[in-house]
Amino acid sequence: MYEICLGILFFGLLFLIPATIRIIYEYERGVLFTLGKFSKVMQPGLRIVIPIIQSMRKVDTRIKTVDIPKQEVMTRDNVPVSINAVVYMRVINAEKAVLKIQNYVYAVSQYGQTALRDVMGNKDLDSILTERAEIADEIKQLVDKETDEWGIDITAIKVQDIELPMDMKRAMARQAEAEREKRATIIKSEGEVTASTNLRKAADMLGRAPGALHLRTLETLTDIASDQSNTLVVPLPMEFLKALEGFSRIAAPKKK
Repeated sequence: MYEICLGILFFGLLFLIPATIRIIYEYERGVLFTLGKFSKVMQPGLRIVIPIIQSMRKVDTRIKTVDIPKQEVMTRDNVPVSINAVVYMRVINAEKAVLKIQNYVYAVSQYGQTALRDVMGNKDLDSILTERAEIADEIKQLVDKETDEWGIDITAIKVQDIELPMDMKRAMARQAEAEREKRATIIKSEGEVTASTNLRKAADMLGRAPGALHLRTLETLTDIASDQSNTLVVPLPMEFLKALEGFSRIAAPKKK
């Protein structure tokens, strides 16, 4: 009989030891309850929990990512856009995360959606497209302020995709194309002005140097003559024409 009692006690201890000894990892905190009441937050290491009387809930303190599903938001200038984001959060107070909120991950996601719609609804389309980082920081401040009571720290919020209606995309594409054409026209006109200025300077320099214009003409004729498909017309210098005119006057018979 005595051996039977020892055997029962041995097997009882064998089953109770695993339920009594708990291991808390470095990235976890243990919230201990005694008879249903909060007792303390247990730090990482080997901890003892009395079965039936005590219970422990582990809380992961590492950074978590929470997706904010795509939301269709009407901007301040009445343009419907679809936006989604991601929230980076971590638990900094395990006691509050367990006692203040039932599911803090779900709560952060829902509150993030509300903050996203509120902030985006007060912005026009141009601000949403060009000030994405500033808008994400504004959403972060709203969510972080609310979740502070839950023992949650919002480390960052990133706006991922901004989807515009197809007609708005086409309008923006036409605007961008018109802007590119405008810049191309301006650059071309500036180049023409520079080229005309340089040509005028070159013409002045050639006009002041005797024979320079004829040398330039001969160079141009050489370039043209290299292509056999071109028809070559040789212009005579003005000095040569004047010389011929003077010679014709001398050679012409005098009238009596």
